[in-house]
Amino acid sequence: MAKIYISLGTNIEPELHLQAGLLDLQQHFGPLSLSRVFESESVGFKGTNFLNMVASADTDMSIAEVVAKFKMIEQANGRIRGEKKFSPRSLDIDLLLYNDEITRLPVELPRGEILFNAFVLWPLAELAPNLLHPIVGVSYQTLWQQYDKQQQQLWPVPFTFSPQLHCVSA
Repeated sequence: MAKIYISLGTNIEPELHLQAGLLDLQQHFGPLSLSRVFESESVGFKGTNFLNMVASADTDMSIAEVVAKFKMIEQANGRIRGEKKFSPRSLDIDLLLYNDEITRLPVELPRGEILFNAFVLWPLAELAPNLLHPIVGVSYQTLWQQYDKQQQQLWPVPFTFSPQLHCVSA
């Protein structure tokens, strides 16, 4: 059984797509542990603010199977393949961690943006504060404490999760 950490982000009908994405993830991976939801300014382009969060789950799927499920969920939520890297998103789901795996294929793990994007690092540090980054060997809580908070603006926002969502403690 692998522990996976998942980044979710959306700025097109964000409440709708975040709820739908979480329910789809629950359907495929079972109960989820969730960070708070954060609002952040768009990074890399001028656009409306994003809602971001991190979830974790346990799975018997391989890394490739997990990534394929994420692509399926994104597509079911209106994600168009081939969009520019920095553009609005109905739903963006990324695998951040799969246990302590370090890989390049089928995806980069741990995901590089953990160390560079506040909208990934803060919710991950909240969900798994004492977990060590498998390459740098530092806890996510410490990485967040050391992060230059002036780099990117984000803030926690109230969010009412669907009553159909079953969460477990991290």
